[in-house]
Amino acid sequence: MSSSSDKTCVYVCMEFKPKFGALRPKRKATDNLLFAARVMRSQLRQLGHYGDEGSELITNEAGSSIYSVSPEAVKEMPELDPNLRSAVSIGRRVQDPLAELVKIDPKHIGIGTYQEIQCRKRFIPRLEDCVDRHDVQPGALKAALDGVVQECVSFVGVDINICSETLMRHVSGLNAGRARSIVEWRENNGPFFNREQLRLVKGMGPKSFQQCAGFIRINPHNLHRSSVSCDSAAPEKPAVKKSKGKAATNIPSTPNPLDQTSIHPESYHVAEKLVSLVGGSMGQIGSEGLRRCVETLVQGLHTPGDQVQASCLEHLARTLDTIPETMQLIVEGLTQPPGFDIRQGFEQADFKRGVVSMRDLQVGAVLTGRVENTALFGAFVDIGVGKSGLIHKSNITADRLPPSKRGRSLFLGPGERVEVRVLNVDPQRGRIGLDLLRVLQ
Repeated sequence: MSSSSDKTCVYVCMEFKPKFGALRPKRKATDNLLFAARVMRSQLRQLGHYGDEGSELITNEAGSSIYSVSPEAVKEMPELDPNLRSAVSIGRRVQDPLAELVKIDPKHIGIGTYQEIQCRKRFIPRLEDCVDRHDVQPGALKAALDGVVQECVSFVGVDINICSETLMRHVSGLNAGRARSIVEWRENNGPFFNREQLRLVKGMGPKSFQQCAGFIRINPHNLHRSSVSCDSAAPEKPAVKKSKGKAATNIPSTPNPLDQTSIHPESYHVAEKLVSLVGGSMGQIGSEGLRRCVETLVQGLHTPGDQVQASCLEHLARTLDTIPETMQLIVEGLTQPPGFDIRQGFEQADFKRGVVSMRDLQVGAVLTGRVENTALFGAFVDIGVGKSGLIHKSNITADRLPPSKRGRSLFLGPGERVEVRVLNVDPQRGRIGLDLLRVLQ
């Protein structure tokens, strides 16, 4: 590491006291980085500037170098060197992988049989060539990928006041032009206080608002943070921008607690009726008390003396003049805690301790990893040592797979967590042989 890099690492450790550091696994200097990080961490801990809980996190860097020189990265971080932009991107992948990976073209992430052939055999120069040679239309492939990304982004939801322009493009009902207009409105007028203010954005018609409103979130915590930033940066700017043909005076500028939920504005009146039925208030949305009241009402557990009677979700939906599916979404929105993220229950990133390079591997060692790619001859698994290990197809037997995966042609898919045993290690050729023990649920 250079002296400037040393100073940067020391400053970050002393100023922010990080709990872990994200490292690139496929760099030749990985071992030196690990050694330097451990030395600096030990020295800083002696000075009281670093906690004992610090650790290294191996993070996939696929596509980070290409992103660092892209127009989006230059626009977002114009003052940084491409190497630093790449480092920022890797760190953000730990914080919010979805928000960062949508900035990278899927063909640069390294998923698929031909990506692996390209990396290992070097006889196919471009992914586009692979697509053309196998009669897969690039346009159809791109449309399918964009549809999956849009579904994922919309399903999770985005906070309109802090999300990037690139992420907004993938929200249902938005496109590049509308996303750019939202960012410009945000820069000129400060944060959005409610979903209705989206109607003031240029190009946001009734249909576009109807499609995107349910996937937009207004988190009060981020709202206050954005308000402070905007007020200090531009105190003289008006609170509402008057757009051509828009009735700005009819749009409220006060926060609505329902805007932080997944409930669509078209169903707000139903949600308000439900809150009134249980004797709550809008300010209690997300609280434990309101959650218990709503769940009790839905399950029909009130005593006969109560004024509110409900035997099931369908009966409640008929009472409030809506359909059961909408009623289910409303109940979930009212009972989920503030700032709820559906990904909270997903598998968290694997923190690596002790085994961080090929030199740490021993034949017979049992490790956990994540399938990085699949091919007809086997599956490549990231075990956090900088090189993916190969589970040959002969070692992927039906008795080691869950029943739901035994009928698939490739058995394993990217992202699946597995427990493996090290069969052989060849540091000279950079190859690791693995044996599949079981698929982790």
